Order: sequence, then C-alpha cells, then structure tokens
Amino acid sequence: MAKETGRKMIAQNKKARHDYLILDTYESGLVLTGTEVKSLRLGRASLVDGFVQIDGHEAWLHNVHVPEYSQGTWTNHSARRKRKLLMHRAEIDKLDSKVQESGLTIVPLALYFKDGRAKIEIALAKGKREYDKRQTLREKQDRRETERAVSAVRRRQRG
Repeated sequence: MAKETGRKMIAQNKKARHDYLILDTYESGLVLTGTEVKSLRLGRASLVDGFVQIDGHEAWLHNVHVPEYSQGTWTNHSARRKRKLLMHRAEIDKLDSKVQESGLTIVPLALYFKDGRAKIEIALAKGKREYDKRQTLREKQDRRETERAVSAVRRRQRG
C-alpha cells in the first residue's frame, strides 16, 4: 500500500472562529482506536461542541463526535468519548498556565490527516461578546463589498 502524503481535511469548526477570538494555535496528535480511524477516513466527525481540558500534565479532548464505524463489531468505540492529545509537556504546561491565569479556553479548530496520521489543530481562545461578533460580521461584509467594487472597476477598465 502506498504511503499517504499531504493534508486531507476531515472536519472544521467554523463556529469557533465566529464565537472566539483566536490567540494562538497548536497542532497535536490524537490517541485513537482502530474503528475511530476508519470512521475518520470516511470523513465523518463533528467538532462543534468540542473543548480541551488539561488534567495532571495531560491534555484531553472532550465532546468531539466521531460516529461509530458502520462495519465495526463489539470493538466499536463510543461516539463522544474523551480522547488524549499527544503534545509536548512544555506546550501542555504553557497552555495550562494561560488558561488558569487569564480565563481563556482551548477549542478545536480542525481535524485532518497529515501524512497518514490523524492530527487536530487546537487554539487558545478568548470568548467574544455579542457586539464583537456583530463587529466582525460587519467588517467581513465591508471587505466583501470593497472587493466587489474593485473588481467591477477593473472589469470596466478592461471592457
């Protein structure tokens, strides 16, 4: 069997970028069972309610939904079990100290395969208030309108 290369996206948490201000991102490996990997290879997962909690120098991923593998037998996994993250001790300690001191949270942003191994991108994030969300949407809309106007002017100049 040929070795996989590149990055294959499985799931993204677009809602996290809307609800949180992303301060820093990290890439981490996951401890998974065989049926979880097979289910992920089918592109089935949801990061919407996920979060990371640090317990005793170990990082754990909670509430990420990986549905049961359809051809799995009694060895099948539970869909919302907590999964251990594979990170360096220094990274875990740094995240733990930032979460403890300033009330930040750690949320998953993306789940993907990188060179055949399951990876997750997590972010140190600060929750946005409602007016921050409206302001972000307004800025996005303004940027889109200016891009449309610029492209319309360029089309007129060419035509």
